Amino acid sequence: MYIIGITGGTGSGKSSAVQALKALSAHALDCDMIYHDLLLHCDDMKAELENRFDDILTDNIVDRRKLSEIVWNDPQALQELNVITHKYVVSEIDNRINTLKGQGVSIVVIDAIALIESGQGEKCDVIVGVVAPEEKRVSRIMNRDKLPKEQAQMRINAQQPESFYKNNCDYMLENTYDTQAEFKEKCNIFFKELLRKTNLKYCKEEILYEYE
Repeated sequence: MYIIGITGGTGSGKSSAVQALKALSAHALDCDMIYHDLLLHCDDMKAELENRFDDILTDNIVDRRKLSEIVWNDPQALQELNVITHKYVVSEIDNRINTLKGQGVSIVVIDAIALIESGQGEKCDVIVGVVAPEEKRVSRIMNRDKLPKEQAQMRINAQQPESFYKNNCDYMLENTYDTQAEFKEKCNIFFKELLRKTNLKYCKEEILYEYE
């Protein structure tokens, strides 16, 4: 199994990079989606969160808006949230990777903003960072999440700077494009070449990659 890590800040275009890999038959594991699923179904994680962040549970359901308002305004609270949640997400990712290995899946993508900080980058064969100009990220977050500019900027400020990804990733993809389609095409070309260099052979008829 070949594991590709995709990371970058919110609004950078990570989802477009992941979609390009999925089109090349890779199986994607979205850590954000897994985290939200755990918020609904993992009682142990919810209990830890309630113990640290008072009054965020209503009928055993985490009030995500209330939790977000707490951590986006408090770097220490955000760090403590990550300490609690990362271990559960990492454990779930490990379980899913083991299942996929048993199914014979040859390429897996781990999509995570905190891929490196959580330690998940260590299980990746290669890490690709996705970055974009700050003004474009602000605009994308505002349009995607229906947020005012101040809140979009606050989310960016709470995350790692571009230099962090340049220092910790094997490759970088810069998303300066105005449309998602343009960036996806760039990603498609890049990932085909990356997989070619890593001795993975693309078979159009079968739509899969195999080790040569």
